Amino acid sequence: MLKTLLSLAICTLALVFTMPALAQRQPVRVGGLTCDTGPRVGLLIGSKQRMNCVFRSNTGQQYNYRGRITRLGLDVGVTGGGRLFWGVFAPTSHIGPGALRGTFVGAGGNASLGLGLGANVLIGGSNRTISLQPLSVEGQFGINLALGVAGLRLY
Repeated sequence: MLKTLLSLAICTLALVFTMPALAQRQPVRVGGLTCDTGPRVGLLIGSKQRMNCVFRSNTGQQYNYRGRITRLGLDVGVTGGGRLFWGVFAPTSHIGPGALRGTFVGAGGNASLGLGLGANVLIGGSNRTISLQPLSVEGQFGINLALGVAGLRLY
């Protein structure tokens, strides 16, 4: 009985705190972010990988970023680099140069035996208002298995 009441209280608090977020306007897809990654060596509990990125807005603007993706969790193997793509969502349809600068966090994973695929769901950027959604599509070549928390820093 106590567990049920505690669970009900936690669910109620969670709903109360998420209602303002649900009432906000839905994010708008503002473009796409494509990142080319360098080689990566999984170090069992994590890895770091540098990347060069291009954001292409729906209005035709193009902005270049450099970045680093870090994984913390299971990461075993070697990859020769690859390409990631995210749909970029923001609270407004007009974002300018540098709007994607910052840190994004979320979940990520990939696997490859020869050719491979991966996915990363990340939220962050300008005051945590930008989301890279719904999943990145990652193509890579190597032998690798990685699952865990992903962090992306764009500058």
